[in-house]
Amino acid sequence: MTATDTDAHPSAAASLLKAMRPKQWVKNLLVLAAPLAAGAVTEPGVAAATAVAVVSFCLASSAVYLLNDSVDVEADRRHPTKRYRPIAAGHLTPRLALTASAVLAAASLALAATTGLPLTVLVASYLGLQAAYALALKHQAVLDIAIVASGFLLRAVAGGVAADLPISQWFLLVAGFGSLFIVTGKRYSELRMLGPESGTRRTLVAYTESYLRFIWGVATGITIMSYSLWAFREPEVDDVPWHALSIAPFVLGMMRYSVDIDAGRAGDPEDIIWHDRVLQLLGVVWLALVSIGVMSG
Repeated sequence: MTATDTDAHPSAAASLLKAMRPKQWVKNLLVLAAPLAAGAVTEPGVAAATAVAVVSFCLASSAVYLLNDSVDVEADRRHPTKRYRPIAAGHLTPRLALTASAVLAAASLALAATTGLPLTVLVASYLGLQAAYALALKHQAVLDIAIVASGFLLRAVAGGVAADLPISQWFLLVAGFGSLFIVTGKRYSELRMLGPESGTRRTLVAYTESYLRFIWGVATGITIMSYSLWAFREPEVDDVPWHALSIAPFVLGMMRYSVDIDAGRAGDPEDIIWHDRVLQLLGVVWLALVSIGVMSG
């Protein structure tokens, strides 16, 4: 068999791994957000619980991807890029994908249970909401955006829940509306790129560019305001307002990400992050400032 034949007909195992979308596991690094904000991410007990939460969400998110792609197989075949996904391309059967989805979901819950009931309930909530989305609610305007955003929010609070850390109201607002900013931006890009009648997503018919820009703008404003209020409330370290200084790269990062949204290029957020070197640099500067402020406080 030639290399070309192997690429044209990948094995079931390779197709299953690709359908699990390991590249998108980068989203699960959001689990580190609460422990980092609390300045406890390096504590042994917190680090172990957070690691369990990250792996649990990797398994759970892959279970959701497999379910979603199995349900959406016909619509994905009409999409310019999703048609190359293993199930839509015919390299992986929906039956095998659904079986693997059930196994991954069970494994994610079993792993979460090792930290206690709170994380187990959180992961179960994530799985339940995303299953409802895949099976029905993705076709309901506004609810589809809210449920996808909830997936980001649940990730953001998972580290704190797993390690039994307090989570501030400002953190919840930043995580919640920041998630809405990302998801609404993705819908806006889909509408601009594909049009409302593409048949790839039913709710696009219900949305207009002006409506999505309004939600996107509201989410942006509340996210920046909430982050700034959190940053200004944090104490200075050696007369240096590290948290307040982090507002600049945070806002610039949102502005940079918005360039891709406005141009209709904001697909999966991890794709933008991996390919935008300026955004990566802003992220490193922001993380450095926050880390110095938290660890020195």
